[in-house]
Amino acid sequence: MKKTLFLAIALMSGSVMAATDHYLLRDGNHVQHLKINAVGNDTNVTVDVDFEPNPDEAGKHACSALISGEAKVIAENELVLKKHIEGEARSCSVKVHLTPNGAKLEQSEECTYFAAGICKFASDGKELLKIK
Repeated sequence: MKKTLFLAIALMSGSVMAATDHYLLRDGNHVQHLKINAVGNDTNVTVDVDFEPNPDEAGKHACSALISGEAKVIAENELVLKKHIEGEARSCSVKVHLTPNGAKLEQSEECTYFAAGICKFASDGKELLKIK
């Protein structure tokens, strides 16, 4: 009986649509990666960055940062990820603007709490290309 119930639940859960898309931008020694995972009506976003100083950033230190969580779908091609800053009444917001070939990222000023120094989640108008 338990095996039949488990099998029935497994088959039903398989009918939920799931998709994961990856986007990447390499700009000199700066690498930005975006992962969007959609399962049913839930959309999770992860943005991670690894920045080594470029030649014009002499004296700066390398850094890495990551932010992830459930994102709100604002429009067909726009998502917003908000991450609460622990112990404060502020949140970091990362807007994801999807394009036919990739995505562009914007961040709120509060995101410097998670990505300090030369690190940032914003793509400064540059497009992270969708990995196919």
